[in-house]
Amino acid sequence: MIGFIGPNTEEIDRPRIDAFSERLSNLGWVKGRDLVVDARFSDGQTELAGEIAMAFVQRPVDLILTAGDAQVGVAKRATSAIPIVFAATGDPVGNGLVESLSHPGGNVTGQSILLTDSVGKRIDLLRDLLPGFHRLGLIGNIANISTGPEWKAAQAQARALGAETVTFGFSRAEDIAAAIAELKGQVDALYVCQDPLISSVLGEINASAIEARLPAMFSVSQWVERGGLVSYGPDFVKMYRRAAEMADKILRGAKPADIPVEQPTEFNLAINLKTAKAIGLNPPATLLARADQVIE
Repeated sequence: MIGFIGPNTEEIDRPRIDAFSERLSNLGWVKGRDLVVDARFSDGQTELAGEIAMAFVQRPVDLILTAGDAQVGVAKRATSAIPIVFAATGDPVGNGLVESLSHPGGNVTGQSILLTDSVGKRIDLLRDLLPGFHRLGLIGNIANISTGPEWKAAQAQARALGAETVTFGFSRAEDIAAAIAELKGQVDALYVCQDPLISSVLGEINASAIEARLPAMFSVSQWVERGGLVSYGPDFVKMYRRAAEMADKILRGAKPADIPVEQPTEFNLAINLKTAKAIGLNPPATLLARADQVIE
């Protein structure tokens, strides 16, 4: 049995865990016989993710699947015996989840989304979308261990482009929309740091950004599909499929310590034209031509 600690809401994570299960079926695991996935969703709440992890340890399951540095961290603290595969993390080495990418050690392995390495590209894309921006609003969950490094990388890239940054940290989902409203008139665009808590109030975030007429950059295309303006990041569904291949190796006897942490080779640019129109923005044709996904 595989225990899945969904870092986001079920609406966001269900397509990902379905892709994971489908790939395992393709690899020979028969659903209901030797493939059972107990999927539970933490709605971006690390404390709840920890409770789910403990429930899986007590059961026990044969393997734990999750994503997000904080969620992997609580799973790792819950068990050093049950293998843990992470479909996506921001900085697994820096946050102490693995010893190194090539030699993870312990009972944990998976994939890194190169979060801080791709920050510069997202800022550059914002500049292409909004050439005249001078002040950038950074919104991030201060309880997320990945936010600090992502903020620093975004601030450095913004400075390199001659732009100032204004940061707003939150620790509760209900504070995010208020943060965007507060930044209205102070910044020209928003950069929303990667965080599972966002998924629980994504509708409010996007509505607030539209009301404030602020272009918002995300790192997850699903945020754009649900009304965000633009995103640049890996395809998470593909990463979950790859996580299934790692899980397959482990279930057949391989040790997580011997499976190197992988990194995505594809990053997708998604733009929502409906949202662009709502905030009075006309994305350049050259940028639209580069987009992997244009939502109309």
